Amino acid sequence: MYQLKVITASTRPSRKGPAVTNWILEMLKDESIFAVESLDLAQINLPFLDEPEHPDKRKYTKPHTFEWSAKIAPADAFIIVTPEYNFGYPAALKNALDFLYHEWNYKPVAFVSYGGGAGGTRAVQMLKIVANALKMVAITESVHLASFSKQITDGKFNAEAYQEKSAGKMIGELHRWTELMRSMRDAAPL
Repeated sequence: MYQLKVITASTRPSRKGPAVTNWILEMLKDESIFAVESLDLAQINLPFLDEPEHPDKRKYTKPHTFEWSAKIAPADAFIIVTPEYNFGYPAALKNALDFLYHEWNYKPVAFVSYGGGAGGTRAVQMLKIVANALKMVAITESVHLASFSKQITDGKFNAEAYQEKSAGKMIGELHRWTELMRSMRDAAPL
């Protein structure tokens, strides 16, 4: 069984991300190939990067960095649920990514984005550059939820059929890349 971490990127008090994350978690509920853990950056509450050494050296000094590393290192794959802020992604997400390096390497990542008319597509495009720098594989299939807030009722995101289909394709492709990348990591451990 592969370890999948679903990361909720928004930390705003009025955020809608948890509703979207819960929808993805519900879709993953019947997946027998993934052991799923949800990681909420608002709850994890990392400070701004405060390690004296570059993360590629793994010379961590702060308890919160050791804890974050312990959550990310065993993962085989990731789904990042992110809003789009001013054509980009949240600072809390960039900070969380920057805290570590080796823990992200050679692992696939899928994106579920949400926002206004563009549905977070610009945020995902920027995230793909960062994922590449972390030696992650950003899969092509993703979910972009445009003008999504009208689909939330009582804190629950009510997906339309095409969104469910898009998410299903993304999860299937993430599984394929997870198998491939795991075999690659096993063949040449870091």
